Amino acid sequence: MRPVEETPTKAVDYAALSAGYGALLGAVVLGARDQADPVVRQEIPALGLATFALSKLIAKEKVETWMREPFVEETPQGRHPKGTRLRYAVGELLSCTRCVGAWSSLGLVALRVTRPREAKVVTAVLATSALNDFLQTGFSWACASATARERQSA
Repeated sequence: MRPVEETPTKAVDYAALSAGYGALLGAVVLGARDQADPVVRQEIPALGLATFALSKLIAKEKVETWMREPFVEETPQGRHPKGTRLRYAVGELLSCTRCVGAWSSLGLVALRVTRPREAKVVTAVLATSALNDFLQTGFSWACASATARERQSA
């Protein structure tokens, strides 16, 4: 990631994103204050997997191009933020799975706090999608390794 001085942004643009995140986080905390146990420890792995799947979907997958399009230019050479100032900063955020992950996590936990039953369904769908990603990657790796060993022994 490039320093602020090397981007068409100002520190205040990033501060606006941070303030928005902080305000939403504060709202979730306030919404959870009267709940005995808004998110239990056992839910954290599933929420983590769900966050992984959602952030990858938003930041990387072709199907979500429509969401990134106002902020990110997608070319065969890669993805690059568009515009200047806040638009550019949002483009940077949407190009980074870790950055989108922080916002995805906030959204999933907010859903869990406000609509627990619905959150369990969404979390289950996204967590199983993440597990599928890991299993597909492992299967591809195992097949490629087996093919490479066969070629070496031939």
